[in-house]
Amino acid sequence: MSMESLLAEVSRLHFPRPPATLAQVAAFEARVGWRLDEDLRAFYLHCDGCDLFVSSPDTRFRVLPLEQIMRARIAVRGNDRDEAGAASLYTLVDMQDSDYVVLDVARSESGRYSLFDAWHETFPELVPVASSFSEFLEKALRSSNSAFWLDG
Repeated sequence: MSMESLLAEVSRLHFPRPPATLAQVAAFEARVGWRLDEDLRAFYLHCDGCDLFVSSPDTRFRVLPLEQIMRARIAVRGNDRDEAGAASLYTLVDMQDSDYVVLDVARSESGRYSLFDAWHETFPELVPVASSFSEFLEKALRSSNSAFWLDG
C-alpha cells in the first residue's frame, strides 16, 4: 500500500496531530543530527505524530511527535552512555510502560530506517519489527491494535 493511502487512512480512522512544518522538520534534524527518511518525512509533514485505534492516554500505538523523539537509551534506561544501548537508536512509537518501537539510523534498507521492538526489560536487545516506517504503519493499521510482531 502506498504511503499516501496509509496517511489517508490515519486521517480518516485514527487520531492524527496537526502536520509538522518544514521549519519543525529542519529543527528536528538539526537537533538529532540525522535526516528523516522518505517515509518519515511524508508522515511528519502529514501529521506530527498520531494515536492509532484509541486516543491517548489509552493508546497502544502512539507515534511520537518530532519534539518527543529521543535516543532510546535515554527513554528506556535514563542515561546516554554506550552501555545503555546504541547511540543510533531513537524512539518512534510509544507502546506504553517504557516499551518503544525504535528506529536505527545506522541501519537502512533502500534508504529507509529499520524498526525494532525495544522492550524495556531486555533493552538494548532488539526484536525486528519492520524494514521501513511504511511497512510498520501498514502492519500496525491491520493489527487490530496488537503488537503484530509478537503474534504467532
